[in-house]
Amino acid sequence: MNDHGRLQRALGYAFSDPDLLALALTHRSVGRRNNERLEFLGDSIVNHIIAEVIFQRFPDVREGDMSRMRASLVRGDTLAELARELELGNYLLLGPGERKSGGHRRGSILADALEAVAGAILLDGGIERCRECVLGWYRTRLEEMSLGDAKKDAKTQLQEFLQGRGEPLPEYELLGAVGEDHDQQFRVACRLLTPALVVEGTGRSRRKAEQSAARTALERLSRRGD
Repeated sequence: MNDHGRLQRALGYAFSDPDLLALALTHRSVGRRNNERLEFLGDSIVNHIIAEVIFQRFPDVREGDMSRMRASLVRGDTLAELARELELGNYLLLGPGERKSGGHRRGSILADALEAVAGAILLDGGIERCRECVLGWYRTRLEEMSLGDAKKDAKTQLQEFLQGRGEPLPEYELLGAVGEDHDQQFRVACRLLTPALVVEGTGRSRRKAEQSAARTALERLSRRGD
């Protein structure tokens, strides 16, 4: 659990000041000395690094589209996925209550901790080393990123489609979730009043399930020619 050498190899960075890494892994449930300030710093630097990459890689993309591309990469779900890939949860220091409730698997805690680690690397090694590490964590996602990621998400497209026709907005209902806390599958219904339509979507979070349902609704509407 406390083999920070293994974690540092996964992160791609060896700390000169190991206390900074230990602090980055300390949740607020432990006490006053925790990772919240490092999280604040890390949030800013990760946003900056990802924004810079998008700006350089897509010179013809407009500001709003760049914002959507960045949001897809720095949102909590993505950060939590990265943290799981790095097995960050194995190294978190949590208070007794959070330990008992499985806090080391909770997405929000993992996402915050990864941002804190980024902040710690920035302080320990400087901006260039921090950039190298963050880009390393995101390598696969950045390689797969395309102009398609700049498109409006399915829920936004569906809402604008209906608004443009003066129709009521869709309603989303959580139908259920199965699996362990760290690996749940959510099922959501998307209901349209006009044109009358009910479809379902699934995903590893409620948000992803809603997006899946919205995409299905858009596909059905497209086939209908509505």
